[in-house]
Amino acid sequence: MTISYNWLHDYLPKKIEPENLSRILTAIGLEVESMERYESVKGCLKGLLVGEVVACEKHPNADKLKLTRVNIGKDRALQIVCGAPNVAAGQKVVVATVGTKIFPLKGEPVTMKAASIRGIESEGMICAEDEIGLGESHEGIIVLPPSTKTGSLVSDYFKPYEDYVIEIGLTPNHMDAMSHLGVARDVCAYLSHHENSDFRIRSPLINNLKPDNQRLPISVSIENKEACLRYSGISITGITIKDSPKWMQDKLKSIGLRPINNIVDITNYVLHETGQPLHAFDADEIKGNKIIVKNLPEGTKFIALDEKERKLSAEDLMICNAEEGMCIAGVFGGLKSGVKATTKNIFLESACFNPLDIRKTSFRHGLRTDAAIHFEKGMDISNTVNALKRAASLIKELANGEIASEIVDVLPRPKNKTEVLLKYRYLKKLSGKSYHPDAVKKILFSLGFEIAKEGLDDIHVIAPHHKTDIALAADVVEEIMRIDGLDNIPIPSLIAISPSVETDSAFSSYKEKIANYLIGLGFNEIFTNSITNSSYYTEEELSGTVKMINNLSAELNVMRPSLLETGLESISYNINRKINNLKFFEFGKAYGTNAIGQYVETNRLCLYITGNVTEESWRGKPKPADFFYVKGICEKIVRQIASKPISFSANQNKKFREALAGKINNRVVLEVGIASPAILKLFDIKQVVLFADFNWDTLLSMSSNDIEFHELPKQLPVHRDLAMVVDKSLAFEQVEKTVQKMKLDKLLQTQLFDVFESEKLGANKKSLAVSFTFLDDEKTLTDNEVDTMINKIMLVLEKELNAEIRKS
Repeated sequence: MTISYNWLHDYLPKKIEPENLSRILTAIGLEVESMERYESVKGCLKGLLVGEVVACEKHPNADKLKLTRVNIGKDRALQIVCGAPNVAAGQKVVVATVGTKIFPLKGEPVTMKAASIRGIESEGMICAEDEIGLGESHEGIIVLPPSTKTGSLVSDYFKPYEDYVIEIGLTPNHMDAMSHLGVARDVCAYLSHHENSDFRIRSPLINNLKPDNQRLPISVSIENKEACLRYSGISITGITIKDSPKWMQDKLKSIGLRPINNIVDITNYVLHETGQPLHAFDADEIKGNKIIVKNLPEGTKFIALDEKERKLSAEDLMICNAEEGMCIAGVFGGLKSGVKATTKNIFLESACFNPLDIRKTSFRHGLRTDAAIHFEKGMDISNTVNALKRAASLIKELANGEIASEIVDVLPRPKNKTEVLLKYRYLKKLSGKSYHPDAVKKILFSLGFEIAKEGLDDIHVIAPHHKTDIALAADVVEEIMRIDGLDNIPIPSLIAISPSVETDSAFSSYKEKIANYLIGLGFNEIFTNSITNSSYYTEEELSGTVKMINNLSAELNVMRPSLLETGLESISYNINRKINNLKFFEFGKAYGTNAIGQYVETNRLCLYITGNVTEESWRGKPKPADFFYVKGICEKIVRQIASKPISFSANQNKKFREALAGKINNRVVLEVGIASPAILKLFDIKQVVLFADFNWDTLLSMSSNDIEFHELPKQLPVHRDLAMVVDKSLAFEQVEKTVQKMKLDKLLQTQLFDVFESEKLGANKKSLAVSFTFLDDEKTLTDNEVDTMINKIMLVLEKELNAEIRKS
């Protein structure tokens, strides 16, 4: 929620310094996430003066330059060299003197210095629009009216707008603070409580709005009374579409809204002032002078303000005239019935719609408008007419309109206010603080609550309509604690706790162990969003994903089926900031559905490696990460958890250019590979990314705390090396498995230590150098025994793998 400091002060009874206001807002639960200075013109034209060109001559050393003398109201005129074609004697101009900092529309700020231009000293600059941020024109200097006072401040003439923009992190239950008046109400309640006074907001709302005539009556009927809780409207004729006044444009711009015209700007202004969305229809497009709130048949075509044709759902609530739909209720207007430059008569709508219906429609069509966001949080049903009167009076004032009907107000089912019983002992128990009943009543009164009945130890309160979240006594306690100040909650000297027993210590202990191991290797832990973008996945992949029904944005609409994509977002973010050597790991969950459609989630450990794993130094060049580097890390991780060895085999996965599956007892515990170019392209990553994905749940199920001890061997191991020429496509894994199948009990280890490729070996051939380690725990192996085993290995390799063996 964006709040303008100046705009907020239109409703506050006293001025509060920005820093103090920020502290108050955070204390009452409206956490200030940022507060930044806003300037409609960067630098606000500070230091610039109005000058008068008293003389203008051709520069003696340059054909396109002029030598001017400019009076700025001082003892002597300044000599300024100017290249603008339109400079002339007698003009009033904008002057940046030496030492003045100017803020061009493009580029960095510049501090003016005395300079010699073609041999002539220049004591400043006569400015064009783009040179001081006033506009984009660079065709010539700014020429001010002759009546402008020489030597006066340029800022006094243009009056640039200055403000502070406050970003508030609103929790979902504070819809009442989604407006400047709502925030002002809370601030006044805080001031009244803490300064022992009675501060009230300066309300701009009016009670009386009399029609000027009855020329344009428009009837309203509601067919879907569940979706439309209240509908108010009024007709206004004879309006003039033009720009809104500067004061309104400045306030809208400060909170990030683009001014369009006076009618649209007024509806936006009142929305952010009161929190009530409004919509203006071109009254001449309302056929039959009827407004009907209803649902249209499934698949009905509708062209919205963005000129896109959409097919409506039967669940979309529509604002219709006697013949057709005109607006998607609470979400987006229609192209045909919208306000145009030629519009003369309008019908102004102020309504209250069911939040659930609006949210579903908004996400169904991907239309996240300000109005939809306000409606889906819940609206103050009592505020529709007040906001309507406020907007109508502004339209009458700023668009020369005439009120051409009475206010139409349809309320199908009056809504009762919520009554809550609050016991003072419950208040103390929940807040940890004893409140005086008078203080409690004062806080509640200042927030708009009513007191229905009082007892010795309790109070019956009636919540105002703008407090839509109030349902329980705990909600009332929260309001009292907010206004008292959340930072005033006392810290008790004694805290009583019930000790708990950890039922799954293995999960956290192994997680900490592996995290420490990876950090020791130079990895950084990341946490990414478990909600991600469905555009990252194919239709086949999406068939098993968990889709969000009420997603927060159009981009975040599915629960991630894997951690690869969210990790690549982090990789891309860092690479775009010139951090190319990265080693990340993440413990997180992946989500999906099983064969019978049930939701399932699995714990994962993922590694992401890209760039170099060693830095360049005097000892050597940097070493890039490769497949075997990450495979080695994976093996060591498994070794720290599982009691049984892991084996790797080739694996097909569209997300990988090359991939291996790691198995223990024929169960896949991890997948490791090089991310495919196709998936890297989605994130604009142009360097190799290595990725390992552990099924953490499966891996932990194979963990064992049983430790076996063996006597150290008394004999020394014997090593034999073989070099063999094999097909280029043959993986060492096949050599390893072939040897393992022989079940030589004295063979301790088989290890590849060299790979050599050359045309001299033959077409599509390569040489593998393999070391075999033999050990007998009982006695020293003889050469004959070792040679016998080596000969057997050679025969098997020649027979099964067509290897050409050369004993080394």
